[in-house]
Order: sequence, then C-alpha cells, then structure tokens
Amino acid sequence: MSRTLGQNQTPGLVCAHNHFYSALARGMPAPPRTPTDFNEILELVWWRLDRALDLDTIEWSAKLAALTALEAGCTAVIDHHESPNAIEGSLSVIADACAEVGLRVNCTYGVTDRHGAEGAAAGLAENDRFLSEGGLGMVGLHAAFTCTDDTIAAAAELAERHDVGVHVHVAEGEVDDWQRLAGYTNDRWLLIHGVHLPDDHGLNGTIVHNPRSNMNNGVGYSRPWRFDQLIALGTDGIGSDMLDEFRMAFVKSREADVTLGPDLAWSWLETGWQLFPEARQDAVTWTYDVMDSWRLAYTTQVSPLEVEVNGEVVWADGASTRVDGEEIKAKAAEAAKRLWAKLADLD
Repeated sequence: MSRTLGQNQTPGLVCAHNHFYSALARGMPAPPRTPTDFNEILELVWWRLDRALDLDTIEWSAKLAALTALEAGCTAVIDHHESPNAIEGSLSVIADACAEVGLRVNCTYGVTDRHGAEGAAAGLAENDRFLSEGGLGMVGLHAAFTCTDDTIAAAAELAERHDVGVHVHVAEGEVDDWQRLAGYTNDRWLLIHGVHLPDDHGLNGTIVHNPRSNMNNGVGYSRPWRFDQLIALGTDGIGSDMLDEFRMAFVKSREADVTLGPDLAWSWLETGWQLFPEARQDAVTWTYDVMDSWRLAYTTQVSPLEVEVNGEVVWADGASTRVDGEEIKAKAAEAAKRLWAKLADLD
C-alpha cells in the first residue's frame, strides 16, 4: 500500500530505463568524427565509451548517477549496463554504489554478440551470477540486431529460470530486426523505445518511452499512446530528473496532438510505481505546494526539500545525508578524466 502523503509530496519517482555508465560522459572529448545517423552515434560514441569502462569508473559513475537521482526526487532506477572489458562483477559494483548513496536500483547487463560469442556468454553469466546471489535485477539484451538467435533464446530462458523479465532496446532506430523477439516476450519484459514498432507489433511487456533521448538521437517519435499496453518513462542515460522527463514527454505529445493533456504523460510516470513498487513507500517533499500534473506541466524548477527512502531521510537541505556529495563529484570527475584518456587510445 502507498503511504498517505501531503499535497506537496509524492512517492519516490521511478526512472524505468537508464544507463548509469553515461554519467561520466558529460564533457567527454568529441568522437573521432561527427556521427551522421543513429548507428554512427552508437559506434562512435556509446560503443567506444562502454569499451573504455573498468570497475573503478563504473563505481564512480554509479555513485554520481545515484546522487543526482536523489537530488531530483528519483528514488528508484532500472539500469541497463554494458562494459565489455569489465563484465564480471559489474552489476554488484553498481548495486553496492547505489546502496551506499541510498538509491534503489534494479540492475541488468545488456548481453550482445558485438564482441563475439565469448562476450555474449560472459554477459549472460554476469546476469546469472548477480540474480543467483540475490541481486535485484533482470536479464538484459542490448537489442535484437546485435544478438544471435541463440543469445536471444538463452537470455529469455535465463529470465524464466530466475522469474524475472528481459530488459531490451526495441526498434529505437530503423535498423532493428525486433521481430526475432516474438515468441519470447511476456508481461515482465521491458521494451525500451519502440519508436519504429508498428501498432500491432505483438510483443508483450511494458514499453519505456525516452522522449529526450529519442530527439537527441534523431530517431523519431514513437507516439506511445498508440500502443495497447503499459507505457513507462525513462531517460536513457540523460540523468534521472523524472519531472523534467515528464514535461518533455508532455510537450512532445502535445506537439503531435494538441488535444492531449498532461495527465497522459503523468500516467506514464506513474507506471514506474508498478514496475518498482518499493518506491511507493518512499516520500519526496517538494518545493511546490500542489504536486499535480496540470500544475507541474507548466512549472519548472521544482525540486525536493527532503527525500525519504525505506524510512530513512537520504536527502535534505540540498545535500545527501549519507555520503559526502562533493567528494563523490570530485572523485567522479577524476574517474571521468581516466575514462576519457582510455577513449583516446581506442581505435
């Protein structure tokens, strides 16, 4: 059950899709050349960044991401991680970092065959290890177009064995043979993006809409209300400010259909509490007097006064009560420099 809250309070907000490893990407050097389409954005930016990650940079990116999530009133994040040169133990590093800061996190490793069969096997093994040890998570796939049929089947089987869903990017760009997921999906799956899915795609699961990221990558607009299934909101690695993402989702829907009100986008935000029900027990007290969708759609700079997670105040008076936020930011900045130096040495 949800707790009783005042008008200036909400449960902890939920980010239904994030990439914590991107927290250290802010300010990183430009790619070798300017990407001209979505596939080149992946190849020249994100697939180079994840190859440069090690367990140390993963830890500091997770701590920084957790800190900034709480700063925005987000108490629970469903994270999708990839670090092909530091797979084993990576999910525990993320979970432990978030626990230290006080953020709830659901972890998954995005399995892919981009680095060969051994890389895919290592990703499956990391998901299996983390879930077998009691970690809160799912089984991850990067996307169908980077996975073999055998890898997709193995991920689905592993998820069934652990009684969890699969967290996978679906039809984000035009190049994605998402149809190969048919027959495996169920209501526990998270289908991220769905921009290029047809209305009658036939995949089961919750579609996670990431409006800001989709615009940034120039992949198009999904018009998520056309789907007859749950829709949630994520950020795809651009922070965890879910009030801001809600506003972005609202104005994007309004651009497509001026008759749509903010209640629709707010319902997508509320779906997060179905995906991560523990966040309903958290409480965020805000600087704005009445936290309803119509007011918040047009009111910017609303921020938390206090954030309570699992009965503990973890954010108050503009700072973490658990950790030294300035120290985390400073050490994350140092880790970012190390990460960027590795980037410079990559092909």
